[in-house]
Amino acid sequence: MSENRKLPDTNMPIWFDGKAINEVIFCEEFLRDYPMITVNGTFFTVNGIVNDENRLKKEIYDRIKPYVTSNIAKRVTNLLDVMRMECCADDLLLYQDRIHVANGTYHLDGTFSAEKDYCRNRLPVSYQPDAPQPVTWLHFLSQLLEPEDILTLQEFIGYCFIPSTKGQKMLMLTGKGGEGKSRIGVVLRALLGVNMKTGSVAKVETSNFARADLEHELLMLDDDMKLEALPQTNNIKAIITAELPMDLERKRQQSYQGDLYVRFIGLGNGVLQALHDRSVGFFRRQIILTTKEKDPNRKDDPYIAEKMAAEAEGIFLWAFEGLQRLVKNNFRFTESDQARVNREAVKKDANNVELFLESKGYITRGPDCSVSSKELGDVYHTWCEENAYPALKSKTLIEQLVANQEKYGIQYTTHLINSAGRQVRGFKGIGSLITTSGFSSGGWQQVDPDDNPFKT
Repeated sequence: MSENRKLPDTNMPIWFDGKAINEVIFCEEFLRDYPMITVNGTFFTVNGIVNDENRLKKEIYDRIKPYVTSNIAKRVTNLLDVMRMECCADDLLLYQDRIHVANGTYHLDGTFSAEKDYCRNRLPVSYQPDAPQPVTWLHFLSQLLEPEDILTLQEFIGYCFIPSTKGQKMLMLTGKGGEGKSRIGVVLRALLGVNMKTGSVAKVETSNFARADLEHELLMLDDDMKLEALPQTNNIKAIITAELPMDLERKRQQSYQGDLYVRFIGLGNGVLQALHDRSVGFFRRQIILTTKEKDPNRKDDPYIAEKMAAEAEGIFLWAFEGLQRLVKNNFRFTESDQARVNREAVKKDANNVELFLESKGYITRGPDCSVSSKELGDVYHTWCEENAYPALKSKTLIEQLVANQEKYGIQYTTHLINSAGRQVRGFKGIGSLITTSGFSSGGWQQVDPDDNPFKT
């Protein structure tokens, strides 16, 4: 940068007339030296997004400081803003058939080009077709996951190489602790570089600005997931399946429409839970892999993360195979039987209505059984209290039962007559084994609507 410094009284640059800077000429010269474009105010080069604008400001500062002696910080900021307009472009297309790597462009059909185009994301890893097999990485995975779950991880890492949400899944790795899950984050950083953020999945739901922070990112890694249930899941579900631009908001800026194609990987000792969302959609968007228990005789290598990161080129080829397999299978991930069991268990645990209906000693099932909505709610809350489950509100419970009558083998009715002779709402096909409100479900009568004594 020292060669850009020129004394103000000799050989002045063309953009300085001795008194003022011609901002347009300065920006044109700067962009010849540092080719860039801007999309929605963000700078991009052939190497991807410019995350650190302070480096640009420093370069501008070094160029103008021999000629400007006052308000220099403001002048640098103004010149950067002019540059945004000077190199403004309509958009950068998102290609899902190629990966922008450090030494060129690698297409999913296996062809490679050393040419570099402007792109939103360029990986720091190079395509090296003769890269050695990543033996340290593969051995690490063999100790961490079952073979079929390794295939899932292989596909998901490859999935993070392209700007796509067609897989419509997030990946969770859970274990008791000490297995080495967090080392995966070091490898992902070696593969993705600045195209990956580390943060909290919970923050995506609780912060108004978290979505904008994920713009232009390929992956968000939560390497220490909190066990507290999420207060809501709208943002996460929308991002995982995003196909259209989303409304993004930054501090002190007008909201705008932007593309989000970020994927989520969560590492922790528990699973992702929702405080209020009991929908199937939240859980079917998760792939939950369970790590193997740590071998008590295993001797941990404190440098294993660095050794695996050094195998980045080989790991890239390994993950690329997973991406090709995923695309061939129409973005349906390989899932082991255990992964499916994990998802169903989490779904039942979160929506404990199914567990309640499968319980013994609280309810009975049969075509001659019936129970009022209130009594069923009382029995459900007793079951939750005795089994340490968080209870849904009675209204929410009844709404879920009504919405899933066929699935649960029950029938909602408004024509039950209680022992006091009053008509109440309830269900057929299910009864209570617990006496509540002074009488059991044996006290209920089912009546035909045409014989309803209250009908006028």
